[in-house]
Amino acid sequence: MKRLTTILLFALLAWLPAVGQMSNPVRFTVSQKQTAPDELTLTFTGKIDPGWHVYSTRLPAGGPTSATLTTEQKSGAEPKGALIAKGKEQNVNDKVFGMQVRYFENNVTFIQKYTLKGGPYTVKGYLEYGACDDEQCLPPTAVEFNYSGKADIPSDKDGKEEKEAEEEETSILCAAVDSTENADSVPQALAPHSSQWWQPVGEELRALSGEKTTDRTLLYIFLMGFLGGLLALFTPCVWPIIPMTVSFFLKRSKDRKRGIRDAFTYGASIVVIYLLLGVLVTALFGADTLNHLSTNAVFNILFFLILVVFALSFFGWFELKLPSKWADRVDTKATQTTSSLLSIFLMAFTLALVSFSCTAPIVGLLLVEASTSGNWLNPLIGMLGFALALALPFTLFALFPSWLKQAPKSGNWMNIVKVSLGFIELAFALKFLSVADLAYGWGILDREVFLSLWIAIFFLLGLYLIGVLRFQSDGEERRAMPVPCIMLGMLSLAFTIYMVPGLWGAPCKAVSAFAPPMTTQDFNLNNHVVHAAYTDYDEGMAAAAQMGKPVLLDFTGHGCVNCRKMEAAVWTDPAVAKCLSEDYVLISLYVDDKRPLPEHIQVTSNGQQRTLRTIGDKWSYLSEHKFGQLSQPLYVALDNEGRPLTRSFAYKEDVADYMQFLNEGLQQYREGNTATTK
Repeated sequence: MKRLTTILLFALLAWLPAVGQMSNPVRFTVSQKQTAPDELTLTFTGKIDPGWHVYSTRLPAGGPTSATLTTEQKSGAEPKGALIAKGKEQNVNDKVFGMQVRYFENNVTFIQKYTLKGGPYTVKGYLEYGACDDEQCLPPTAVEFNYSGKADIPSDKDGKEEKEAEEEETSILCAAVDSTENADSVPQALAPHSSQWWQPVGEELRALSGEKTTDRTLLYIFLMGFLGGLLALFTPCVWPIIPMTVSFFLKRSKDRKRGIRDAFTYGASIVVIYLLLGVLVTALFGADTLNHLSTNAVFNILFFLILVVFALSFFGWFELKLPSKWADRVDTKATQTTSSLLSIFLMAFTLALVSFSCTAPIVGLLLVEASTSGNWLNPLIGMLGFALALALPFTLFALFPSWLKQAPKSGNWMNIVKVSLGFIELAFALKFLSVADLAYGWGILDREVFLSLWIAIFFLLGLYLIGVLRFQSDGEERRAMPVPCIMLGMLSLAFTIYMVPGLWGAPCKAVSAFAPPMTTQDFNLNNHVVHAAYTDYDEGMAAAAQMGKPVLLDFTGHGCVNCRKMEAAVWTDPAVAKCLSEDYVLISLYVDDKRPLPEHIQVTSNGQQRTLRTIGDKWSYLSEHKFGQLSQPLYVALDNEGRPLTRSFAYKEDVADYMQFLNEGLQQYREGNTATTK
């Protein structure tokens, strides 16, 4: 059991960095061509990122995944010969597989020919290949194809003329972001004005966008999780367990060295438990599903109610905890088991159960925010930060036992922390109600209503921290509040005053990530607010063509925190606001708009049939199909034919860089060039 657990721990830690790096290292384009009256040629052209390689055909058994082609359906055509690989093939002795392997770097072309029998034909199937770099491998990846046509084979040999079939190209990405359709396959319901506007340009946009924000996003998620873990440490459910648990580990060992080792094992077990929670969320839902779930009315209202219940519990109205027999049963198993490693793991699991009522709201908020940001790795990174912060004091106090005497004892200060958390959870609960309200257009929580409630919440929090407001859990004896509490109370009251001008249209950038957008404000004295002229892609493109202006596409969402930050921190700049209002036609597309479409639309995305039911589904499909991206915010400058003018722009609160991005697009438009022709 000890060896098995160790192997699982190392496998999990080794797997984490690999997840974040496996993002589209190989891209394939498929084309068909009738190279003779009775011959059809399928060509798979692959572009391979530096450091990666794609394995060749017919490799020995027991080695890496060979490139193979499978024909699932054929009518009027038969495969002619084997799959052919072309490119600069490398033949090396792979020490991992213990054999000679052949692979391609940078680019590769696979060719499969079919013999046509005459008349209508259909060929359907997939190319399967394997790709690796020096540290990791992709799972076997399929590139699907489905072509049909008609072969006219003349009976008179002298009258034969070579006739080329119409060439069809479909961009297919190996990591499931880009769509497989070309412009002709876009339903008329999606492109009522011009199918040219819906043509995929993801490859061109990726080539132009040299800026990567993933590392910054992951660092933000990690820091958010770490701060959440530190906050959880000071809750009444966790802090009292620290000295008790550390003393237990030090006493159960005959020497301090073993006690320290057990404490490190205990801390690692805490990390693994919360990481497994992140893995579970990622495996069950995934980024795209959670992105849709994040604006679901039932989900958001349910989470709103859960946070309200936890807040009332923290206020002392009632006590919320898991059945004590669950924790007692696990604790009994932990002390009875003969396996040291397993007993320590069960002790860590006991901590997770006992501290549930205090850590659950923090973990829930962290998982929701991390998972709905569109990256599979975010829940794992968030849980890693949370678990590291939670496990940190156990290992430190085991290393330096004398610190336990200096650590503050449990007391009234813990109740102050608990009540303060109740106010904060109440404020965050309104965010989830606001997301549902915006997505479905109910109009019950406009910006001024939201700010009014936050003003009341943080005003009461300030009064509590300076000792004016008291709760039943504080006891009957009136005590003077500690100086740190009074200082924090003053900050809360100052924050309250800061939000008051927002009732009349002040940007209030500090709360822009949580408050509804400025467009929901009924009474607004701010004249420098940027409003999108259009919220429909085709209507906006048609208007821009008539006015002779470039288009700025703004893929946003009602529940997108970073979108609100960009609007408050960047769009409010006078130069940016003027450029967006006068030089561009701004089109804002809300990918989480839950209003139903007049009719459902059937499309093919990543080789799968998909039904677009809402307006948000339509704009989400546009983002995926045309640009190969699903993140928000995403800003793309287009010409009047729907081609990119310059790089795309994601979340970055940098006015100068955003202004440079806008000017680059304007310059290309005025020169009559698109970025793809440079």
